[in-house]
Amino acid sequence: MKTFPKPLTAEEERLYLKRYEEGDQEARKVLIERNLRLVAHVAKKYQGSDEDSDDLISIGTIGLIKAVATFDNSKNNRLATYAARCIDNELLMMLRMRKKTSREVSLYEPIGMDKEGNEINLLDIIEGENVDVPEIMDLEADTRRLYQILHKVLSEREQEVLRLRYGLFGEEEKTQREIAQRLNISRSYVSRIEKTALKKLKEFF
Repeated sequence: MKTFPKPLTAEEERLYLKRYEEGDQEARKVLIERNLRLVAHVAKKYQGSDEDSDDLISIGTIGLIKAVATFDNSKNNRLATYAARCIDNELLMMLRMRKKTSREVSLYEPIGMDKEGNEINLLDIIEGENVDVPEIMDLEADTRRLYQILHKVLSEREQEVLRLRYGLFGEEEKTQREIAQRLNISRSYVSRIEKTALKKLKEFF
């Protein structure tokens, strides 16, 4: 069973919030770590939804990070009260998205063919770009998240380039030159967009 740091006292919370407002990133880290117990508490009510508990914690933590970033300290409310709503909203959004996605997607599921006629999968795409994703295998059971978070992490242009480049969402896989012609931009610009998008996904995971 996971153990989490003790929550901050009201006085400690005010201190770290003030430091974070002044740009102290270490204070941000403390605010997140000391509220992880809250994430676990909120995630408990969704454990009967056939979702992996670690997965729920990961999604809930995203909600917590958003809460710390957007909390208005001037209203004299406790961060935990606001964060609980953000965590709950993030989990609800994830569950709703998954209900809309009926198809299971695996890292090893074939999603296209390379020029030599060999099957390629999502893992090939990630590894083929030299992306170091130490936690990627933890997502093997439900890689649908990759599809679901694209619109959150990437711009519309970045999403479009990856869809065309790797044949995602039913698109036909295209070369950078073909994408450049279709979008009326240079091939080098397509390459930069692709690399930026993959870097963003790596950092998210």
